This record gives sequence, C-alpha cells and structure tokens, in this order.
Amino acid sequence: MSDRTRNRLLQALKVSGPQTAADLSKGLDVTPVAVRQHLDGLLSEALVEYEDSRQGGVGRPKRVWSLTQKGHGQFPDNHSGLILGLLSGLKDLYGTEGIDKLISHRQAAAKEAYQKELQSASTLKSRLDVLADLRSREGYMAQVETDGSEYLLIENHCSICAAATACQGFCRSEMDLFQELLGKRVALPREEHLLTGGRRCVYRVRELA
Repeated sequence: MSDRTRNRLLQALKVSGPQTAADLSKGLDVTPVAVRQHLDGLLSEALVEYEDSRQGGVGRPKRVWSLTQKGHGQFPDNHSGLILGLLSGLKDLYGTEGIDKLISHRQAAAKEAYQKELQSASTLKSRLDVLADLRSREGYMAQVETDGSEYLLIENHCSICAAATACQGFCRSEMDLFQELLGKRVALPREEHLLTGGRRCVYRVRELA
C-alpha cells in the first residue's frame, strides 16, 4: 500500500466521517478496486472498521467504512501524556486558580498572534478562512463551509484533546477567543463538540442584524 494513498484515505475518513468505498473512490480520484484493496490493508492494521447498512431495507447492503480509535490515534495530539502531567503538576502546586491563569495566558497569546494575521481580512468569510488556516497549522484540520447566508467553522481534529478532556476550561477559552476575534456582532454557537460525543467540533457562524 502506498503511504500517500493510505494517508489520503485516513484523512478523508477523519475529515468527512464514515463513507463507502465508492464515496472514497470518487472523492480521492482512485479506482474503486484500489480503494477496497487499501481499505483491506487498513482493516488488517485495525485502523478502520466497517458496518453493512441496508438503507430502506431493500437492495444490497452498503459497506460503510470509518476510523477506529486506533485510526483516530494516527493524528497528532500534542504529546497528550506530557500535557496531562504538566496540568496535574500545575494543579498540585497552584490549585485550580493556577490552571485558570494558564488558560487565560494561552488565550491572550493566541489572540495577539491571530489578530496580526487577521488584520488584512475585511469580511467575515475572509476572517474565517484565515482563522481556519491558522488552526490547521496547529493541527486542528480546520475548514470553512458556506451554508446559505451562514458559515460553518469546522475542526475535524482536536490537537489539545487530552488537555481539553482534563479541563473543560480550554474549550470555553477557545470559544471566547473566536468571539473576541470575530466581534460581538457575530454569533457562533457550537453545534457539534468532539468531547461530548461528536465526530468533530462545528461552529455555526452568522452576522447579527
């Protein structure tokens, strides 16, 4: 199996979720036979799994492929073990107040760095595009989709998942950061949340009247 095709398949399942071999073939411009061969290889490595679904109860069942927990583990998580150890040590030394100060410091530093990149973006869409690019560089696999007059800011991976799981304050801080960057005249409720069972984090962004 070529590493390039292997990685493209894993990323397609990570970004777009469960898909059939035909869906993957079309999206990646790889022949269905080749896709099935690669999926079998990933299956043998326990990186993917499948479920046969018979939609509507008629016709041949469709085999829908998805990532296993091990498959999701192929994406970076910013050294989760080290992060958890540091957070635990910080809490032991300084209590929850120390954690809160760390989160506030991280948010302020990110705001300063992001604002420099956003200076030339004049529209909401352009600001979201820049923000998604910045987040992708940090491992969040972010993208922006247009949904009518609104936008979806999607993060397909959480590069600080271990820290966010240990302390929900990180998630709240990132929502506050987005709000600060996009302004008070923008609403951005979170529609999906990776840490509460979602496949990814999704924010619906719209300008307020």
